[in-house]
Amino acid sequence: MTIRVLPGLLFCALASQMTACAPSQPDVPYPAFVRVDEIPDVFIAGLPGVRAKGLVGANSDSAGGGYRIDLPSSWQGTSGASPDKTLEIFVIDGELSVADVSLKRGGYAYLPPGTLGFKLKSSTGARILYFLDDIEPTAVIRTPLILESGLVEWEDTETDGVAVKELRADPGSGARTWLERTEPGATIPWQSSTANREGYLVIGNYTHSECVGTEVATDVYFPGGYVYRPAHSINGGPDAFAATTSIWFFRELTDGEAATHERCELATTGY
Repeated sequence: MTIRVLPGLLFCALASQMTACAPSQPDVPYPAFVRVDEIPDVFIAGLPGVRAKGLVGANSDSAGGGYRIDLPSSWQGTSGASPDKTLEIFVIDGELSVADVSLKRGGYAYLPPGTLGFKLKSSTGARILYFLDDIEPTAVIRTPLILESGLVEWEDTETDGVAVKELRADPGSGARTWLERTEPGATIPWQSSTANREGYLVIGNYTHSECVGTEVATDVYFPGGYVYRPAHSINGGPDAFAATTSIWFFRELTDGEAATHERCELATTGY
């Protein structure tokens, strides 16, 4: 059985009442098909003057907190607000300087615990992803990593039409952050990971499915779409496709082993 969400206009046309009509979302027992634009703003004490939206999956996990943040023009701050946490930053749009290194769209920074409070500033304003995580004792990367993702090559995967760009891979903890590009026409298999996986759609129009028990929940992600999948949850499948070239930002905080599946079936987590 496939659970589908009708596009908003069609849903309204079929509804008996034409007022206050809004598209619904599939019922999935973990954060999926989340529209970050609809999340209420939250206050972050260490980053005054910004607009922030808490990413529900990251905030419910013991690892720490994740946010999408809008920085106004002429904003200045520091990375030293949480010295006992690791800090990951990804620039969705605009420009952000980290320790006097200018990062534009696609720029990435990883600052491990003990890093001096680097100056953060944006002259033009920026939209960024911002993650604070607990210290991982087995982590090997102990120095700051600041890079423009445009300098990193895309690498093909076993799935035709899907390529990845690695931003960080820690050989000790297994933590990994990467971009994933899916081209129209790519066939996405049913898949899973042994690690919790967090994702944010940066660019594109992308339809995906979550396997809930043995039923399929399918919906469309647009830029600003977010998902936080528990380990072993099965997703993808024949209804998953990119209507336009789509780029996801993904991360896993522990060593994850990927697997493919022939069908939507009951996962070991119960999902």
